[in-house]
Amino acid sequence: MPRSTDTIAALATPSGTSAIAVVRVSGPDTSQLCAAIFGLTPRPRFATHTDYRDRSGKLLDDVLFTFFQSPRSYTGEDSLEVSSHGNPLIAQMILEDLFARGCRPAAPGEFTQRAFMNGQMDLSQAEAVMDLIHARSERALAAANQLLRGSLGRQMKALIDRLLQVLARVEAYIDFPDEDLPPEDRSILAQELTLLTRETDRLLATSHYGELLRDGIKTIIVGAPNVGKSSLLNRLVGHERALVSPEPGTTRDFIEERLIVGPHCLRIIDTAGLNPSPAPLERLGMDKTLERANEADLFLLVCDVTQPPPPALPLEVTKNLTSHNSIIILNKSDLGNIKPTLLLPADIPVRHVSALTGEGIEALIAEIIRRADSFQQQVGTEAIAINARHADALGRAQQCLLEAQAKLATHEPVELLASDLRGVLEAYGSIAGKVDNERMLDALFSTFCVGK
Repeated sequence: MPRSTDTIAALATPSGTSAIAVVRVSGPDTSQLCAAIFGLTPRPRFATHTDYRDRSGKLLDDVLFTFFQSPRSYTGEDSLEVSSHGNPLIAQMILEDLFARGCRPAAPGEFTQRAFMNGQMDLSQAEAVMDLIHARSERALAAANQLLRGSLGRQMKALIDRLLQVLARVEAYIDFPDEDLPPEDRSILAQELTLLTRETDRLLATSHYGELLRDGIKTIIVGAPNVGKSSLLNRLVGHERALVSPEPGTTRDFIEERLIVGPHCLRIIDTAGLNPSPAPLERLGMDKTLERANEADLFLLVCDVTQPPPPALPLEVTKNLTSHNSIIILNKSDLGNIKPTLLLPADIPVRHVSALTGEGIEALIAEIIRRADSFQQQVGTEAIAINARHADALGRAQQCLLEAQAKLATHEPVELLASDLRGVLEAYGSIAGKVDNERMLDALFSTFCVGK
């Protein structure tokens, strides 16, 4: 791919509270620029401590600079990193001097876009840079690192290589129209299409796990009024996030907080109590609870051990409860030891806690981590967590594969079969960025921060 012909610069680390600021430069004139500023020929990949003086000779700061020679740099171009003291004024003065010397400000994501355009990474790796920056949990960070190191790209390359072999076989019959696909070749093609469909389905199945990593595991606290749901939320987040009152029905709307639990990020939601005879305003709160129940990934069902068994829960809640996504929490264990009888699957784990004193909270958190661990998806030996764009492309590939299989089974012309397979190839290629779509790339990289 062609290289950019201009030289860009940007502040690559946040200023204000940082001990240092890093200014990044990339482009064809970087080597000459470095020599003009520092008065020496830069030694590649070697940190040099020296003064930074502007064009008038004024000392701006003592800095460390490192020159990276093409193609052994982040962008694949000659690049320079200048590390100064973290005072925002110093960083701004260095940037202004660079602009006066002919650099231009980098657009958001332009460094990573240049890395992609120069073949330093595929598109899935470029997207992983943003996932790495915004990772909210240890698991999200690990998944982003896997993608950045090419785990998805390797999976897609294997699929594309296999697909190309199938497509070459089909194209051969197009080139020789007097020949028809013999039964043995149809059998081989059917097997290959089945394998491609299976692998596509496996990758597509990681889409929801990708959402959990990027947005957090949607965890809903449900139960009857006044069983301690809000107290539990406050105990888990470590501060008084929700109002607590002995009066039933205090929570009329849902309250959401993000919480790091072990290696996971939870979007934990305290909801209105499920009252069998609610007042009109309380009914509105319950309706919102039932809406959240249909979207939740993890359920914390809270009961009061000092009270008789609660009435049957609404079907909108119970239909979603399984042993894999639910925990029964018997609250107020410091006041009694009555175990409510619930008409729920017997293998749902049960934990006794006191949201007031903190008793049993550590055991509950350990159980939450076990439930969250079970959501992890893997493809082969590599953890994969595709994003919405990948899922859309794989969905298109899946549809084309199904149509190709149908055409093969009904002996339709090989030209139609080849058309479907080219659709699969285009969808696969769009994940790694092999399909030229300049508008898509501009839109993608514009969401990055400046300096990346």
